[in-house]
Amino acid sequence: MSWQLIFQLLFIAAFVGSIPLMYSALKGNTIQLQNVVWVILFFTFDLILFGAFTRLTDSGLGCPDWPGCYGHSNPILAMDQILDAQHQMPFGPVTVTKAWIEMLHRYFASGVGFLIVCLVAITWLKRATFGRRVFYFSCGLFFLVSLQGAFGALTVTMRLQPLIVTSHLMLALILVISLTALTEVIQIRDGLLKPKTYSLMIPIVLMCIVATQIFLGAWVSTNYAVLACLGFPQCNGEWIPQMDFMNGFTWWRELGRTASGEFLNTQALMAIHWTHRVGALIITLSVTLFLVFFHQIRHAGNVEWNARASYWKKYLLLVLCIQLVSGVSNVIFQWPMIVALIHTGGSAALLIGLTKLTSLSLYPSANQ
Repeated sequence: MSWQLIFQLLFIAAFVGSIPLMYSALKGNTIQLQNVVWVILFFTFDLILFGAFTRLTDSGLGCPDWPGCYGHSNPILAMDQILDAQHQMPFGPVTVTKAWIEMLHRYFASGVGFLIVCLVAITWLKRATFGRRVFYFSCGLFFLVSLQGAFGALTVTMRLQPLIVTSHLMLALILVISLTALTEVIQIRDGLLKPKTYSLMIPIVLMCIVATQIFLGAWVSTNYAVLACLGFPQCNGEWIPQMDFMNGFTWWRELGRTASGEFLNTQALMAIHWTHRVGALIITLSVTLFLVFFHQIRHAGNVEWNARASYWKKYLLLVLCIQLVSGVSNVIFQWPMIVALIHTGGSAALLIGLTKLTSLSLYPSANQ
């Protein structure tokens, strides 16, 4: 890897990241810092959608090396190698279109990294204003986005190994949770209020359940098991079809292969898909019970708290409905691109709502 390539990629990262940074127009007070974090969160959300688009178009290996494309910073400079690979395999992993999709995804990812570096610098310079907690939180985000970049590299170098790709998506979603939490840390930086244990643990347990279901959904997508079960609510005309859970949930293996190197059978793909369907039922019941529980909590005399709680409860219910409809539509309409993207985005949106409601649990209520 040459220094010229590194400098070119850093310049692209700074250029991409500076666009939303300039939009936020940071001047140094709390409200504007919170706006900056929301901009980064929005950019990260878009990056998750673009990552899903990259996967759905089979562009993950559009540039088979990392961080550049055939040792260059953009597909234009690597056009000879790309065209040669496309000539040898016209429908293979490397084409001009796929190379551009893959590199644009990397550019967006580096832009998010640049924004978080800027966030660390800002919170350090203004630590007297924002507090050390915000600075330390920003440093944690920097570590997280660095780890995410490392898994992005492994995604390419390990040829779309399912566990690596799934972990790459989960780290992106953890980044979404952390950025959402930071908006609350900025707002209540003078100190968190201690709630009763049950009112805080319930949303945290729910978030763990949702995260598990999202992991299963990512496992379905990365193994291309979306169409393993046709029809709904039954799977290929059966409620409990014959399935191969052992090979389906062997984590460390190549894409489309078992741990021994044989081709992954249909029963294994059905096991992956069917488990995700069962998880969807559990999530629906869990979120519904959580909303019923949270509806009982009131903050007497605090109109702002009640308004925020009402907003995020409605938000969570709406996102849950979208997830259910898009999940069923993926099966019925044979995995259309737009529906798959909505379903992926809904996962991130669901976590944002849960994080917000969890943060509201840190405030005392009339029932506590």
